[in-house]
Amino acid sequence: MVSLAVAMGVGRFAFTPLFPLMVRDGLLDGESGALLAASNYLGYLVGALVAARIRVQPAMLVALGLISTVAVTAAVGGSSSVAQWVALRFAAGVLSAWTLVATSAWGLGWLASLGRPHLAGAVFAGVGLGIAGAGLFCLVAADPHVSSLRMWLQLAGWAGLAALLPLLVVWALPASATSPAAPLAEQAPHKPPVRTAGLVACYTLFGFGYILPATYLPALARQLVDDPQVFGLAWPLFGLAAAASTVAVSWGLQAANRLRVWAASHLLMVVGVLLPCVWASLTSVTIAALLVGGTFMVITMLAMQEARARAVGNATLVLGRMTAGFALGQLLGPLASAAIGRFTDDFGTALNHALVLAAAGLLLSAFYLWREARQPPEKQP
Repeated sequence: MVSLAVAMGVGRFAFTPLFPLMVRDGLLDGESGALLAASNYLGYLVGALVAARIRVQPAMLVALGLISTVAVTAAVGGSSSVAQWVALRFAAGVLSAWTLVATSAWGLGWLASLGRPHLAGAVFAGVGLGIAGAGLFCLVAADPHVSSLRMWLQLAGWAGLAALLPLLVVWALPASATSPAAPLAEQAPHKPPVRTAGLVACYTLFGFGYILPATYLPALARQLVDDPQVFGLAWPLFGLAAAASTVAVSWGLQAANRLRVWAASHLLMVVGVLLPCVWASLTSVTIAALLVGGTFMVITMLAMQEARARAVGNATLVLGRMTAGFALGQLLGPLASAAIGRFTDDFGTALNHALVLAAAGLLLSAFYLWREARQPPEKQP
């Protein structure tokens, strides 16, 4: 849980609440900020594609990812050019993908060997807790007299302290009885895994559908309310909803069909994606943050569990492909919004059209998942 909080909550998502502060300090503008975000998305895609080919044990990759994430986060605060920040955000994306894949393979393997798979919710709650923690840190630490670069350094310090716990755990427990401590590359099969192409496609559409509201909800809140103590709560609220939902689903829906819960989560996210398009208010943005934040880590947890269940012995490769699909989807989200913007009069209209497109992809994938859940396992594609 703490590993994912550091790798994802800080390495991946800390830029969202810190970006407005970097703009305040005159370090970035909208165009350069988008460049940094795209660089991180691209790094996440590259990291996911190569994760299964790294000749490092999963536990060792978790440790490498955490230590490097702290170092890269601190380096952002010690740099002074957009080019350097682009390179560092790319590296952070690579590292967060490696850590997510390795932590999922390592953690789910241990839970399976202990007969406690329902605790997967606690593991994946770490992402939401990391998001909420980074958001609350920015809300509390933000001060006109404190530069955003100094806040990057402070956040790296807190992340380093948090990372000590998972580093100690993976050192003491490198591999479970059901997950041999072989390098990731040696765990990958020579043949492609079966019955996972549909899952990868749905997870890709999820990445596309999730990234736009996740990126722009704090900005929409700021447009509606100019009090930073109010709009600054949008991101922590998003993270807390993500953390609570994974625990609730893993405990409360243990007997439910995994694919149906995944499909239902996509439908709930559709509502959250479309709500700001039809109802522009702080209330609608808050509800959207709860719906999107309350489903995006549930989907991640369910998708990783389903992929691992379908590829026993090939988990790392399949999890890497799932993560790569998500990374591709989230990379295409802002590009689609920018492309639509060339044919519309203003950014708000382009964003609304992009959100509708994202909702359509989520709806299509929900239909596929629900249909597949009705088929016998041997007939599933």
